[in-house]
Amino acid sequence: MPFIKLEGGKIDKEKKERLISEFTRIASETLGIPEEAFVVLIKENEMDNWGTGGKVLSKILAERGNK
Repeated sequence: MPFIKLEGGKIDKEKKERLISEFTRIASETLGIPEEAFVVLIKENEMDNWGTGGKVLSKILAERGNK
């Protein structure tokens, strides 16, 4: 059973549904495996759970003027 995992920030329900659908479709076409065989996991993380350059992502985004 093929497994696809995406880790990222918060994603709304409609985008999750589209990601799951498109990941499954493309992987099925590429690998020649039926769509029903795929499992897709979307793991959402808080921005304070990610860091780079010694800073949490929420601070980096705030400094850049992003949410």
